[in-house]
Amino acid sequence: MRSVRVLPALLALVGAVMAATATSAFAGAPNPYYVPTPGTAFFSPSSVWNQELSPEAPIDSSSGSLVEILMRIVNTEEAGKYGPWISTNGYSTPVYTVPAEQPTTYVTLETPNPYLQSALAAVPLPPEAQPAALSDGQLVVWQPSTDTMWEFWKLRDTATGWVAKWAGVMDDVTGSPGMYLPSSYPGARTYWGATGSGLPLVGGLITMQDLKQGHINHALAMGMPETQYKIWSWPAVRTDGPRVTGIPEGTHFRLNPNLNLSKLNLPPVTRMVAEAAQRYGIIVRDSSGTMQFFAEEPTIAETNPYPQLFENKYPWQLLASFPWSSLEVLKQQIDTEPPWATMTSTPPKLTNQT
Repeated sequence: MRSVRVLPALLALVGAVMAATATSAFAGAPNPYYVPTPGTAFFSPSSVWNQELSPEAPIDSSSGSLVEILMRIVNTEEAGKYGPWISTNGYSTPVYTVPAEQPTTYVTLETPNPYLQSALAAVPLPPEAQPAALSDGQLVVWQPSTDTMWEFWKLRDTATGWVAKWAGVMDDVTGSPGMYLPSSYPGARTYWGATGSGLPLVGGLITMQDLKQGHINHALAMGMPETQYKIWSWPAVRTDGPRVTGIPEGTHFRLNPNLNLSKLNLPPVTRMVAEAAQRYGIIVRDSSGTMQFFAEEPTIAETNPYPQLFENKYPWQLLASFPWSSLEVLKQQIDTEPPWATMTSTPPKLTNQT
C-alpha cells in the first residue's frame, strides 16, 4: 500500500499507548481466538516465507545501490528517533484463528468487484472481532479446518453489517507459495489482498508466538518509504510504489551469512529479528511512511505483551543496533507487466497510513 509519511509524534504516541496499557506479557486467560501457531503454519514449507536461504544464494548486481538507499533511510529515521520501527498497535494486523463451526457472515466490499465480493459471501468472522485500531483497519481470519484465510483492509462493523474497502481470500493456505495468484482461490486475481505488493498480511508477520518462543522461523516483511513506481520483483505480484527510483516491492534482503551475530551484543528481540533476516531474509511488502517490520496486533490477547517483550523501549531503540549495513539483496526477478488487464472494476488506491 502506498503510504503517507508518519509523523514522529504519532509513532511516539503509539509507543506510549503500548506502555500505558500493558501489564505483563501473555498474562491472564487469552482471547479464545488467540491460537499460538508456529510461523510455518502459513504457506508451504518451500515458500519464500519459510525456506531457509543458502549461504551461496546469488546476490543481485543492484545490491550495493539498493542498500545505499536503505541506509540513507535508516540514517534519516535514526536521527529523527522515529524509526526504523516494529509496527504492533494500530497499523499492524490481528489474526483470528477460528474453528470449523464458526458462524459466517456476509462482508460487503465497498469497491465493487464481482470476483472478490463472491468470495466474501460467507466469512467466519467473529462478531466481536476488532480490526487494527487505526485507519487501515486490517484483520486476518484464519480457519485451519478449511485451510482458508481472509484478509481485510479498512474493515469496520456498521449498523448494516461488516464492510471492507478491499480484501483477499486464499485457500490451501498451508500449500500456498505465499502470494496472491489466480490459483489462490476460485476467481482470484493478482490484485486481491490488503497490501500493495500482493503479498499476504500474514506473510512475514512477527507473531506473538514467535516472540514468546524466542525465535522466528520465517522471513520478515518490511514496509519502506521509498518503493519504486511500476516495477516490482518476485515474490511481489504488483506494486503501489510512488518513486521513479527506489527499492522495488518484493526485494529480498538478507543479512550477510558470514556475519557473526553472537559478537554484536544485540537486545533479545533485535537478535531474533537479525537471526531471521540472516536465515530467511527480509521481503519488502509495502510502501509505508517509515521503514518498519510488522508484528501481530495484540487485540486477540488478554493483555498487550509488547512493552515487556520490548523491554519497555521504543522499537527504534531496539533496532538501533541492528546491522543494517550488512544487508545484501538477493538476485531479483523484475516484472513490470500491469496486473489489471482482466479487471471489471478498478481497485481502491491502497494508501496505508503506517
